[in-house]
Amino acid sequence: MPLLEIVQTRQVTASIRLDKSTAEQIDQYAAFLHAPADEVVDKALCYVFAKDRDFQDFLRTPEAAHVPDSLRIRHAPQNNAVADPTNAALKNTKTAEAGNGSRSRS
Repeated sequence: MPLLEIVQTRQVTASIRLDKSTAEQIDQYAAFLHAPADEVVDKALCYVFAKDRDFQDFLRTPEAAHVPDSLRIRHAPQNNAVADPTNAALKNTKTAEAGNGSRSRS
């Protein structure tokens, strides 16, 4: 029997908008924890979802299974192909900006 249990989760890339101050605090909290910003967001949301009793009650209703998708999720390309050339160009632009030390925030 192994000593460690590795749980692999399926991660997706999603695009969201945040207030500038919230984005700055996420960066600050990530630095404080020495963790990636996306992990801070993921764990914070999991914490809120688990602690919100009204939300947990809602999840047990039939309505919860039929909510419309509103989060913009980018699906991973198949076989290392680019799924959307527009997204690839945008990604290359953002990568170049990140290399220059500049950061774009909406």
